Amino acid sequence: MAAAKPKVSFKITLASEKTQPFKVITVPEEAPFLACLKFAAEEFKVQAGTSAVITNDGVGINPNQSAGEIFLKHGSDLKLIPRDRVGGITA
Repeated sequence: MAAAKPKVSFKITLASEKTQPFKVITVPEEAPFLACLKFAAEEFKVQAGTSAVITNDGVGINPNQSAGEIFLKHGSDLKLIPRDRVGGITA
C-alpha cells in the first residue's frame, strides 16, 4: 500500500475584483506551481499566460517552482492578478 503523498493548500484571491473572490486548491507538494496558476486562472476565467501571482505583501512569485517550495517560502494566502489590470488607469 503506497503512502499518501503530502499535500499543500492555497487560498488564491482574484485581486482585480472588488468583491475579492477566492478559490482554495489542494495539490501534492511536488506539483509544479505553474499548473496551480493555470488552474486558478481557468477557475476565475482569466488568461493564465498574462496573469501574475503575488503575496499579500505585494511580492511577486516565480511560478517555476514546486507547490511545496511556494508554500514554504510564501505561505498559503496568495493573490492572482490579471496583467491587463496591473498598472492600468481606471476612469
